[in-house]
Amino acid sequence: MRKQPIHSDAAPSSIGTYSQAVRAGETVYFSGQIPLDPHTMELVSGGAPAQVRQVLENLAAVAQAAGGGLSDVVKLTVYLTDLADFPIVNEIMAQYFTDPYPARAAVGVAELPMGAVVEMDAILVP
Repeated sequence: MRKQPIHSDAAPSSIGTYSQAVRAGETVYFSGQIPLDPHTMELVSGGAPAQVRQVLENLAAVAQAAGGGLSDVVKLTVYLTDLADFPIVNEIMAQYFTDPYPARAAVGVAELPMGAVVEMDAILVP
């Protein structure tokens, strides 16, 4: 199976040895996105709500580069440094996703890169 890297200039550039996403067959596997502004490569300010929105905007940009959109996401994994922020994730996700919602897992973690409070990765089938 041939792998094809996916890249969007509207999402943060990779800060390591990974692609923003990789297409394998019809499936696109996203790397984790943290709430970096793609222009400044700095964390957005405004706490958890702003960070969740930025992560979803970054995922949407990569989805578009892959020829799809957030409506094509079939699996989403959310990593939070504070699971008390989970209601914020649900509230904001409702603004980005519609029924049928993607399958989802939420994982509490001790810390995330660059001090982010949230990271998400996804699987998309356009």
